[in-house]
Amino acid sequence: MTDASLLLLQYGRKMHAAGLTTGSGGNLSMRVQDGVLITPSAMDYGDMGVDDLVLVDLDGRVLQGRRKPSSELDFHLCLYGARPDIRAVVHTHSPWVTTLACLGWPLPAVHYLVGFAERSEVPVAPYATFGTSELAEQVVRGMVGGKALILANHGLVAIGTDLKEAFNIAEEIEFVAGVYLRAKAVGEPVILDEKAMGPVLTKFRSYRNPL
Repeated sequence: MTDASLLLLQYGRKMHAAGLTTGSGGNLSMRVQDGVLITPSAMDYGDMGVDDLVLVDLDGRVLQGRRKPSSELDFHLCLYGARPDIRAVVHTHSPWVTTLACLGWPLPAVHYLVGFAERSEVPVAPYATFGTSELAEQVVRGMVGGKALILANHGLVAIGTDLKEAFNIAEEIEFVAGVYLRAKAVGEPVILDEKAMGPVLTKFRSYRNPL
């Protein structure tokens, strides 16, 4: 557990340092042998230590930890239950993606790096109050067929086979969102079509699995 805890703490601080969230916003989790390790509720990443992380089982019962788990625990657990390929979840309030979320705009393939999400467009899930079962249902439904999802008037969820992949997806989608909104401010960006994105998605799959 110590190695997993240190890794989760490292990526939480990295997420904050990269500007993908502020204060105690967002949350991260990873599958471990005993269940799911997740960041605590309402705690700044700079103040967070290994002992502040919370271990829960797949039903959400706290197995280890003195703090309350993230308020978004439900959608983390629902994602793990729905997708056995998911080993990590990263939820950000990154500014460019959150701007799209507040506009209700999906993120099209303005740049081929949108393929990091394993889809040609990152969709927007309908708004639901944070920490609710309704939001969890929207997240699971919207994540089908991809690895990133914009939450209306909220932020981004990215998933991966490990924390590194989930974090990289969140970071790259934030980059593409910034490019898209800047391009929209100047003119009408050219969007890559499915024919152009098909080979990209194939390349990304082999890029992530070189063996």
